[in-house]
Parts: sequence; structure tokens; C-alpha cells
Amino acid sequence: MTDGFEVPGATATVLLQAVVARVTALADRLGVDQAEVFDVKRLSAESGVPEPVVKALLNGRSAGEPDLQARFLQRLDLLRRTRLKPNGRRYTQQEIADGAGMSRQQAGALINGDRRPTMEHCDAIQRFFRVHAGFLTAEDAEALVGALQRSEQELLQRLADRERAAATAADDPLERLLLDHGVRGIAWRAAQLPTDQHRDKVAEWLDMLLESVKRPES
Repeated sequence: MTDGFEVPGATATVLLQAVVARVTALADRLGVDQAEVFDVKRLSAESGVPEPVVKALLNGRSAGEPDLQARFLQRLDLLRRTRLKPNGRRYTQQEIADGAGMSRQQAGALINGDRRPTMEHCDAIQRFFRVHAGFLTAEDAEALVGALQRSEQELLQRLADRERAAATAADDPLERLLLDHGVRGIAWRAAQLPTDQHRDKVAEWLDMLLESVKRPES
């Protein structure tokens, strides 16, 4: 996952292209309308990236990258518009300040752009609005990668559920074994990696994991 970590722009663009391809393939396999998985409004709300920028990035175009403070203000404004109180109203500056553990003056200065945010400010506001780490600071491509990866996980779960149901209906013991142990899910993910070197690394990690969980022989 990329949440909370800085990813260089070029790398984030490559990751975005890869996850778009994987999500497209999954949607096609499941018969899910691509308009559903690539819903620009939903992806904007989940990532904090403005809708026009989401659309441009999905189409492989660069949309320019705001500096950190502009990005913070952009994302914070989106949070205040989309993460509302139970009564449907926006949180006030005082409520944000109280929830984030800062003074009303600090919160007001951050919201109005009169003060540059620190990582501590960002972390506190993200916790208050219950969004993932990096929501307020991740570069646009990186933020969109995170949102699409969450969509990918949901689609993978739907695929696993469908295959499990099909295996149960077919009453195939081998098929059920593969599905119950997640073998197909692991293999499918590994198949999406771009090179044999990446797949070899996955095999190394699995070997290390197996070694770490082996029980001592009795």
C-alpha cells in the first residue's frame, strides 16, 4: 500500500497505470461496469484528489501537482464538504480544533491557509475525520493509487466469494482446497507483477513467511 508514504512522481504514475490495468481486468472478469469502479466522484471523495484531476490521471494525462500547502487546503476543504456530522452539517472550526487537540486559532489559521501545516497537524486532522494516513499530504497520483487499490481488494474479495460459491456448487474437493487457502488469490496477484524478478521476490517472501511460522517438531 502507498498510504502514508511518499512515492516519487514517476513511480506513482507507473503504479497508477498498473493498478488501473488490474482493476479493469478484474471488473471485466466479474462483469462489473467500469463506470462503477472508475466512478470519478467516488474516487475523488476517497482520495481527496479533485474530480478533474482524477479524470485526467485515469486517462494517462498529467494535471499538474499543487505544492504541499495547496494540496492540504484542497483536501481539507473536501473533507469538510464530504465528511459531515450526523445532522448533515459541516464541522465547525471549534469542533475540528477540539477533536484534533489544537486551539481554535490554530485550526482557523490552518483552514484559512494562514499557517503551513506540520505532519502533526495533518495526523491529528486525519484522525478526527477518520481518513487514512497521508490523505492530506499524498501526491495526487499516489492518493489515487491508494483509492484504486482499495477498490481492487473489494473486487478480489468478490471474485473469491464467487469462485468459492462455484466450487461449493460443483462439490469439487480440490477446487475448495485451493480457494479456502487463498492459493488462487495469491497466484492471481503474482501473475499481475511485471517481471519474473518481482515474482521471484514474492516467492522469497513466502519462503521467509513459511519459515517463520513453522512449528517445532514434537
